[in-house]
Amino acid sequence: MNTKDFFHNIWEPMKEIWNKKIIQKSTRISYHIIWNIVLFFITIGIIGGFFLGGLGAGYFASLVDNEEIQTEEQMASAIYNYEETSELYFADNEFLSDVSSDLLRDETSLENVSEDVKNAVIATEDEYFETHNGIVPKAIFRAVFQEVTNSSTKTGGSTLTQQIIKNQILTNEVSFERKAKEMLLAMRLERFFEKDDILEAYLNIVPFGRNSSGQNIAGIQTAAEGIFDTNAEDLKLPQAAFIAGLPQSPSYYTPFLNGGGLKDEKDLEPGLNRMKSVLSRMLEAGYISEEEYQEALEYDIVADFKEPEDSVLEKYPYLMRELQDRAVDILVDVLAEQDGYSKEDIESSSILKEEYTIRANREIGSNGYKIHSTIDKEIYDVFQKIAREYDNYGRDKLARNENTKQAIMIEDPDTGEMVQLGEQPVQVGSVLIENSTGKILSFVGGRDFEISEQNHATNVKRQTGSTMKPLAGYGPAMELGVVQPGSVIADVEKDFGGYTPSNYSLRYYGLTSVREALYRSHNATAVTVFNKIKGPELARNFLWKMGLNDITEEQSSYTATVLGTLDLTVEENTNAYATFGNLGEFVDGYMIDKIETKDGEVIYQHESEPVEVFSPQTSYLMIDMMRDVLTNGAGTGTAARANLANKNVDWAGKTGTTSDYRDTWFVATNPNVTLSSWMGYDYKQQLDKDGYSTRNNAFWAKLVNAATEIRPDLMAPSQKFESPGGIVSRSYCAVSGLLPSDECSELGLVQTDIYNADYVPTKQDYSLIKENYATIDGDVVLAGENTPDEFSDGDGVSFNPEWLEDMGYNKLANIKQLTAGKSGAWEKIKYPSDDNEVKNNDKEPNAPTSLKLNNQKLNWKKSNSSDVVGYRIYRASNPDDENFQRIGSTTNTSFTIPGSDAVYHVRAVDYFGQESKPSNVVEKGDFSEPEEDEEDKKDEEKPKKKQNNNNSDNNDSNSNNDNSDGNNNNNNENSDDDAETEPDSESEPESEDSDNN
Repeated sequence: MNTKDFFHNIWEPMKEIWNKKIIQKSTRISYHIIWNIVLFFITIGIIGGFFLGGLGAGYFASLVDNEEIQTEEQMASAIYNYEETSELYFADNEFLSDVSSDLLRDETSLENVSEDVKNAVIATEDEYFETHNGIVPKAIFRAVFQEVTNSSTKTGGSTLTQQIIKNQILTNEVSFERKAKEMLLAMRLERFFEKDDILEAYLNIVPFGRNSSGQNIAGIQTAAEGIFDTNAEDLKLPQAAFIAGLPQSPSYYTPFLNGGGLKDEKDLEPGLNRMKSVLSRMLEAGYISEEEYQEALEYDIVADFKEPEDSVLEKYPYLMRELQDRAVDILVDVLAEQDGYSKEDIESSSILKEEYTIRANREIGSNGYKIHSTIDKEIYDVFQKIAREYDNYGRDKLARNENTKQAIMIEDPDTGEMVQLGEQPVQVGSVLIENSTGKILSFVGGRDFEISEQNHATNVKRQTGSTMKPLAGYGPAMELGVVQPGSVIADVEKDFGGYTPSNYSLRYYGLTSVREALYRSHNATAVTVFNKIKGPELARNFLWKMGLNDITEEQSSYTATVLGTLDLTVEENTNAYATFGNLGEFVDGYMIDKIETKDGEVIYQHESEPVEVFSPQTSYLMIDMMRDVLTNGAGTGTAARANLANKNVDWAGKTGTTSDYRDTWFVATNPNVTLSSWMGYDYKQQLDKDGYSTRNNAFWAKLVNAATEIRPDLMAPSQKFESPGGIVSRSYCAVSGLLPSDECSELGLVQTDIYNADYVPTKQDYSLIKENYATIDGDVVLAGENTPDEFSDGDGVSFNPEWLEDMGYNKLANIKQLTAGKSGAWEKIKYPSDDNEVKNNDKEPNAPTSLKLNNQKLNWKKSNSSDVVGYRIYRASNPDDENFQRIGSTTNTSFTIPGSDAVYHVRAVDYFGQESKPSNVVEKGDFSEPEEDEEDKKDEEKPKKKQNNNNSDNNDSNSNNDNSDGNNNNNNENSDDDAETEPDSESEPESEDSDNN
């Protein structure tokens, strides 16, 4: 088929279909269907748009429904309120400083600002500034879309007007409600003010990073002077572009370091790139030409930066920051209450908390409040001087992680790089509180604010060590009648549910009064007492009432809590101790006395509300025991008193040390004030063991001495703590703490102490019994009928088995810890044997062995028989004398003999009076005979043989005794060897028992 025929066959059928109008009809039907569908969706879109628009409008209206409609005057007051900085005062209305002295701002008018600055700010921050009515819908929708889609590129949607509203009227809270209010107020602001007024306000409000001395700056004039050392009207184009780029991220783009001085080349790069971006936007907006743009890019802006200046250090950085923070906290509650919110509402809502905190900061920075503190200027000044100049803190140490021991790495605030922290000094914290009012009169926040900005007096929490013993242990226990100063507790090794407390000295002190346990700071005793009272009630009834609200009910049940394993600030610890100084009433410490408006209206006045924690009797008893910490020779705080200029002041206090010597404390109170001192490294490293406690105690004393020179009536009251009544003196037995028995009195173990009259001991001591007893291997047994009197004591005293059982001491792993290290009368008290019955085997005991003479002292190994009660010593005049006479007896394994020549042997005596064979014989002196002639020797040969035979028999006997000694030869200790020697009390004050394991 040719081509012509092919196309003919195709065309003819198609022509026929067209002529019949089949295609036309199908197309028309499809068109109508598609058009109707499009119309339907257009209609739905329009209706949906109106619906969503109405919904959005309704939602917007609901967000701003509660916003008060501000008048032009109100808005003007808020917008231009950046001049009246609040003022801080010491006590007695003595001026301290402006609150915002750390933020420099100089106001200027728009006519004194260069056109390049205005254009740069508008091009960068708000390109539609001249035409919008406060908001740019397109920018808002773009920002909302980016937020909803979580876009990584955020271009922002706020105009200059909105930024003013956010900074001066609203908060930085991120919420749709805040944004809606911002938009509404921005549009209202545009109705009242000209564009130039709005731009002028913005340029005076906005922050511009830091100046060359490292201070924070705000306002265009301050920025021009602080960065380029010129006026705002004289800024060149590149300078104007650089400054205009700073508000987006002032601390990142600023050319200066936090402490003053220029950043390095690498860290200047972000700010320079930001300047180029501003220039590019100015070019796009038509504010500058291409030629001006290129010239500005090539300009050496770095050469224009102001020469570095020394940092302008505040004289009172710790104090000003603390007062401002406390004033903000107070104003949060004041402002919230004015709006109908309670303190509980604020604490339970993070959004409300943030909103009112921002408002409070803003008001303090601009409303001209007068903030009056309780701080005594003269005492505060001298405290800071002592902290700076004290020369016995101990050495600086390289900061290391307490767990890994690796050097601490921190982020450089200017460069963002991680750098090694380096060596850090021992830090210090101290607080001085007036007991009756709670006024914080002075404090030491640290050694140097430039080294560490942390306030170690008010904000840093550290473990409290043994300073917790009076607060959580002895104080509550005495209030509950569990113990009194004369109560006797066994300081022994004891397991408390898997925890066995140890003392600083790594030894135990046996039966000890609560008073002694406190001033020596024994851990085991404190834990024993605490174990009787621990539980949720301790937190509710005592700790929380003393302001220690962060200690939970669960923590008040931890056995080690009484040893100070929980963290407190120095202020909290000091404030709690002031409870004792105030005879049992806690008064919350405070530093802001009142806040006035600029017109003198008092909007806040502190009012103290005392809370009774302890009875006056308990507080006085606690004070009296803590006096011994300073005055008793074995007390742990004697170094503090030794350094006091006025030793007659009635101070009572407690030292504290935490595990691994990471913290050292001393807190003491007198009838007027309570003063503390803490030392430690910021990174919880170990203090040098040599004298760490003495250093802190001496520092505390220096503070006292200096403050006393300034305020002698306050710091050195002539009166002492007065007994409140209901306090009585009673004698007690030092063994049990009960009323003395005859046995206790005869031993001389009666002591006297003071008691709450409601809790004096009423039961008579039964811890001791007087019996005729003997001692076998150190165990006390009742003497039998045949026990020789010389080895029994008819006037002897031993622990009463019944008392030991009642106290649970019979279950101790080592019951002899009850008298460990004690001397004098304590050594006369014997321990009863578990089994007082001694069985008679009807055999004489084995003889002692290895008798030796050293100078005039006989020594031997004890008999290996199990019922030996003592030894008898026999003497003969010479080796030929068979008539040995008994010259003495002893329960020991040694005996001192006279100086004359003689021979000796020793015999063991058992419980039933049976005597052993003699030991080997030893000679004292020279019994050898002079040289004789042959005739004399022959005459004496026969009797000599007889004597030798006798000696041989005796030696055989001794040999048998030696063999029978067997494996018991090493058990030759003196019965006194178990007694430990009490360490010299003079060495004790420097070493305190505090254990946080």
